[in-house]
Amino acid sequence: MQKRKLGKDLEVSAIGLGCMGLSVGYGPATEKQQAINLIRAAVERGVTFFDTAEGYGPFENEKLVGEALAPFKDRVVIATKFGWDIDPQTGERRGGLNSRPEQITRVAEASARRLKVEAIDLFYQHRVDPNVPIEDVAGAVKDLVGEGKVRHFGLSEAAAQTIRRAHSVHPVAAVQSEYSLWFRRPEEEVLPTLAELGIGFVPYSPLGKGFLTGKIDENTTFSEGSDIRNTIPRFSADARKANQAVVDLLAAIAKQKRVTAAQLALAWLLAQGPSIVPIPGTTKLERLEEDLGAANVELTRDDLREIERAASEITVHGARYPEHLERLSYR
Repeated sequence: MQKRKLGKDLEVSAIGLGCMGLSVGYGPATEKQQAINLIRAAVERGVTFFDTAEGYGPFENEKLVGEALAPFKDRVVIATKFGWDIDPQTGERRGGLNSRPEQITRVAEASARRLKVEAIDLFYQHRVDPNVPIEDVAGAVKDLVGEGKVRHFGLSEAAAQTIRRAHSVHPVAAVQSEYSLWFRRPEEEVLPTLAELGIGFVPYSPLGKGFLTGKIDENTTFSEGSDIRNTIPRFSADARKANQAVVDLLAAIAKQKRVTAAQLALAWLLAQGPSIVPIPGTTKLERLEEDLGAANVELTRDDLREIERAASEITVHGARYPEHLERLSYR
């Protein structure tokens, strides 16, 4: 597996593994041993970058990742996140955000215990808290770095100006935001800012929550109550039917390249910059191997121009989040 750098010195595999879906978000949780086996299979195949958060469960995904990676913790980078207001005893979501410095410290210590590590490799603010100046957030993480409890600082779904303000207090190694061929907002301001400041970029949902794989169509049903796609406007049956044009585009070009649509979508992301590290998630070994194969797909300038030309003619239908969640991004 090829390596890439996030920030100045955080080296990771060119493709990471988003672990959230093993516990929550896309249907019932994967059976524990099966999930552990999948994470360890990723390590065996060269993946060194794993993404989780205290909010995934809450807590359960961190525990799973910590157990799975305990034998390999000197070989991997584990990223986790703080920022939601979660009861530390019960795991109950109390609603809203909480990035007060004392909360950040508490979460760091609890997350490290669940992950079975002495220091968190990459600690993201999950969403920008409008009630806490970003300078205070960066300062709190800076203190944790100084104490040896955190190694690198990151932000998720933050606006360009917020990234600049945070970076002026303590270096931001990586910003994580949704980015793919069907959500390209980071190109407007975030990606140019990161390139200027030398910050890495970690696209989550790089396969459009599964849609860009070509395995989902207007007739697909999702698990009631446990699959977030039931709440997303872009995944309504009408929107999926209208958005089939995006998948058809990928499929046509992928066929020419003799790769899958998922591999093409990931290869396109990798081609957008040397410090971009997508983190697709999966529960299946065959999908993991397919995703990792994207690191070996080479797209020529002509390929990229063709993808860009075709994509420019397609309008993606439906919002990527319900309005109340979308309001939490780009602040």
